[in-house]
Amino acid sequence: MDKEHIKGAAKKAEGEIKETAGEMTDNKKMQAEGKMDKAEGEVRETAGDVKDAAKH
Repeated sequence: MDKEHIKGAAKKAEGEIKETAGEMTDNKKMQAEGKMDKAEGEVRETAGDVKDAAKH
């Protein structure tokens, strides 16, 4: 597992927390931020997968 995978997983977890907190408090801005963080985490994990594939 490389840095991109770790950063991606952390960003996805952060996004999930923000999104859930936003849902619980009915804070649409926080929900949106959480969704964007989760999407960024997915992109980082995909970048890590591409790097791994390029190494092999």
